Amino acid sequence: MKTILQWLLIGAMTLMSLDVSAERIKNLASIQGVRENQLLGYGLVVGLDGTGDQTTQAPFTVNSTLTMLAQMGVKFPPGTNLQLKNVAAVTVTASLPAFARPGQTIDITVSSFGNAKSLRGGTLLMTPLKGADGQVYAMGQGNLLVAAAGTSKNDVNHLIVGRIPGGATVERSVPTPVGQGEFIYLELNTGDFTTAARLADVVNREMSPETEIANALDGRTIQIRAPGGNARVAFISRVENLDVTVAQPMAKVIINARTGSVVMNQAVRLDDCAVAHGNLSVVINASSMTAAAADAARVNAESKGDKGNLVLLKRGVALGDVVSALNAIGATPQDLLAILQAMKSAGALRAELEVI
Repeated sequence: MKTILQWLLIGAMTLMSLDVSAERIKNLASIQGVRENQLLGYGLVVGLDGTGDQTTQAPFTVNSTLTMLAQMGVKFPPGTNLQLKNVAAVTVTASLPAFARPGQTIDITVSSFGNAKSLRGGTLLMTPLKGADGQVYAMGQGNLLVAAAGTSKNDVNHLIVGRIPGGATVERSVPTPVGQGEFIYLELNTGDFTTAARLADVVNREMSPETEIANALDGRTIQIRAPGGNARVAFISRVENLDVTVAQPMAKVIINARTGSVVMNQAVRLDDCAVAHGNLSVVINASSMTAAAADAARVNAESKGDKGNLVLLKRGVALGDVVSALNAIGATPQDLLAILQAMKSAGALRAELEVI
């Protein structure tokens, strides 16, 4: 059976074999100012089957309940100590989409704030959802959907977080201007000067062959002159569906020290180097130094009393070939991580190395 590392390498090599292709602008960039806004609220979930907050350890649940009941005309004598088992204090989060209008509904996520055991079967009471400016933009309420309890010890279910599809109604809209004056601005999801220049060229060629209307301001922002009024929406629709050939990304290798995962792009290459790690030896070189480098790597490994497995690869080889060869002779994920870090320190790995 193939190891997890082998499957990861197969996937990486498959991606590396693909040529850079054209992408629609809508997949590469967004319009400046068109964004979601995060909302947050605090509320109560009622109707739980004895799985709510333990009020002695979560007094804020009792205080919130008393405040809510007082607003509804139900008053208790001072010092009243309620023993609640069916109520839980929760935080409610949501994302307010761009162009949302009052009356529309959005999904909300409800998470336990105290020590409730489960929110299954609960109902969220009316909860105001506020933005960063403190204004109420939506009101949430409804019955929670929570994952069913597992039937075996291997089942993983999180019972203190639930969702309510369409559980909040938008009460206030957020102005979302599409562009400023005669211009709109596209922002690349990943900054790249080459891609920005190509995007501007495509817009000029396809939308206005005679007059230049697009200009790349930097590696991320493209300024486009757009018509006003209702014609702007149709103009943006045409622009975002144009195809742009994406520039080859910077060479990069990402390794996960906890899982041994290795992800690399097709731009990664290696220079001359010789690496000895435990009983593993790797030589990547030009023909003029093959014998010396190979002997040095083998002697280094044998001096430690190791078997000295040797992998000989030509200069300019792709990193994927090195990783595959190391895996074939028994390198563990930790061996691989140490070797890649050593190659980077020696200047032989022509790529940015990121450890997560």
